[in-house]
Amino acid sequence: MSASDQRRSIFISGGASGIGRATARYFGERGWFVGIGDVNETGMEDTLGLIPGGFKYAHKLDVRDREAWETALAAFATAAGGRIDVVVNNAGIATGGPLAGLETEEIERCLDINLKGVLFGAQAAYPYLQKTAPGSCLVNIASAAGINGGSGLSVYSATKFAVRGIAESLDAEWAPEEIKVCSICPSFIETPLLDGTGNRKSNEPVRDRVKAAGLEITPVEEVAETIWNAVHGHDLHYLVGKTARKLNFAKRWMPGKVRKQGRMSASLLGK
Repeated sequence: MSASDQRRSIFISGGASGIGRATARYFGERGWFVGIGDVNETGMEDTLGLIPGGFKYAHKLDVRDREAWETALAAFATAAGGRIDVVVNNAGIATGGPLAGLETEEIERCLDINLKGVLFGAQAAYPYLQKTAPGSCLVNIASAAGINGGSGLSVYSATKFAVRGIAESLDAEWAPEEIKVCSICPSFIETPLLDGTGNRKSNEPVRDRVKAAGLEITPVEEVAETIWNAVHGHDLHYLVGKTARKLNFAKRWMPGKVRKQGRMSASLLGK
């Protein structure tokens, strides 16, 4: 069987829940061979149970470990018949609160997972995407917090601005080899992250603060559909949810107003 006849495959980090799980299910239902990586092995088993058919694979992966990326992708490529068409850098955590009050370990953990994990994933994915180009794609999951930095979001926003920047850099760097690169920028998505508090000094779930602010919570399936469109499209950045689209518009055309509103309101994650 030639390479062009083989079943296309996708590997998703952070596949045990949330966006990773929804994306795995979305691509699996459309006939793709789906691989997921996560530190949560029980969650990965639950994800695999939602994917129809037998073309699915899970591998324990801590995205902070560069060698672990090599091992996970090599194992998945073997399971998928030697090819990887798409890698989704999805694994991430939320960290919020005033910078002065954040513990060093909180800052380093967010930087290691959200930023180093994306860079390591891109490095490890490159040779596989190179082989399946044209048509191969690296998808980085950013955030509306990567469009504008809000109060209490300095560390998280730093990582998500960086994730968008990495997509832009690699889009140029890998263009000669016809590897597509893009970022996905969701606003508040219905995932387990909303049930966390954002930082260790708060006991109020993020979900409650989002609802109190009157902001919408977008179904996670909308992100999965956007990733599908990105893999089959040609844009660089994709926005998901009304909040992300409104923020992107305002940041471009009314930056002064966005800055003023940011100074007047407390961050949802940092309060």
